[in-house]
Amino acid sequence: MSQTHAHKTLQVSASRALGPLTPEEALLFEKLDLKRLPRHVAVIMDGNGRWAQQRHLPRVAGHRSGTSTARSTIETCARLKIEALTLYAFSVENWRRPKTEIDFLMQLLREYLRREMPLLQKNNIRMRFLGRTDELPRGVQDDVRDAMERTAGNQGMVLCVALNYGGRAEIVDAVNSILAEQKAHASRTGITEEMLARHMYTSGLPDPDLLIRTSGEMRVSNFLLWQIAYAEIFVTETLWPDFNRARLLEALVEFQKRERRYGGIREGQPVTENPARVVGE
Repeated sequence: MSQTHAHKTLQVSASRALGPLTPEEALLFEKLDLKRLPRHVAVIMDGNGRWAQQRHLPRVAGHRSGTSTARSTIETCARLKIEALTLYAFSVENWRRPKTEIDFLMQLLREYLRREMPLLQKNNIRMRFLGRTDELPRGVQDDVRDAMERTAGNQGMVLCVALNYGGRAEIVDAVNSILAEQKAHASRTGITEEMLARHMYTSGLPDPDLLIRTSGEMRVSNFLLWQIAYAEIFVTETLWPDFNRARLLEALVEFQKRERRYGGIREGQPVTENPARVVGE
């Protein structure tokens, strides 16, 4: 089988897995190289409140609408055989929001986990939760634990939900975990990058290749600070409830246009036109 024929077979197979495509989705899908998709996609789901405000609706309406976008994003990534998807659902800073909104978000999460379980099982998705989940309300903790247990045997995409999560808090937790481990074993060795990686919430997963942020804000908001060191960042003005499958495919197409050098340069490429600049960089 020729390489071209194999590529077309892969495209057709993936296209069928995605189901019917709109003309825009089909055009974007044809531009994708399915052999060069990111292994891990991370998403800052921003803009729910603004979406609701533009429609003169309460903020909670934006959050509820955003669950449909989450469903589409999860299913599309799973069917494209992406290895891991991490969604930023609730940060450690979000506790500063009004209690009524926090209560709604917690209830919405519980409803979502129960309602979407058939979809997760159908797509062979395994769930993980990143963050200080032991600080969540008891009912939420129970549902989180249940979701992980029920999907533990699945072998497809890993869906990580960042819940009561903060990038700085994660690093602090990782360091404290290492220190406790060393104390238990009477060890005083230094801390290495490999040690930290093993004690991060994302231990065992590849670092995100692609970070998507909706709503146009140009910041990472304390999200996966350690893991996104070399992630490609895609920012879109689209608000999260409007981030449909076409916009996700657009982000994947843009990702494949980037040249990922991880701090190096291509073989044969001039280092610099002005050698003196290297000292200051």
